[in-house]
Amino acid sequence: MTNIAKALARLREERRDAQNQVQKLGEAIAALEKLTRGTGITGGGQRVKRVLSAAGRRRISLAQKARWAKLRQSKKAA
Repeated sequence: MTNIAKALARLREERRDAQNQVQKLGEAIAALEKLTRGTGITGGGQRVKRVLSAAGRRRISLAQKARWAKLRQSKKAA
């Protein structure tokens, strides 16, 4: 019966080691997830939808129109 007792003790030791390894993997995953939270991607891999106000869209539109007008003016002058 001592062989069975030794085998049982060894299996318990391996289980403890495996549990420690799983815990370390979980901590590593959590650390990596913290790093990726600021990139606009959720845990599911989908992009977070950003909402732009009407005033913001208008400012962007006016700025782009001004850039195009400036480009057209420089082409006429050349």
